Amino acid sequence: MSDQHRDTVEIRDESIRLGQLLKLAGLVEDGAQAREVVAEGYVTVNGETVTQRGRQVRPGDVVGFAGAVLEVVSAG
Repeated sequence: MSDQHRDTVEIRDESIRLGQLLKLAGLVEDGAQAREVVAEGYVTVNGETVTQRGRQVRPGDVVGFAGAVLEVVSAG
């Protein structure tokens, strides 16, 4: 992953659900699509495949999906 460009996504709270993060970043159109891609195992958090869209992600976590690599950062 170190060779890939990372974008950052700012969150206001201490954590955000994975499905919400995917929507916030514009990687999925809605919650139904988020549920589908996570359930199918297409999303990683810190290099590990995640199948629970309710998984909490926090600043410092790195989320991967469809070639995008996102680093979660705090807005505050």
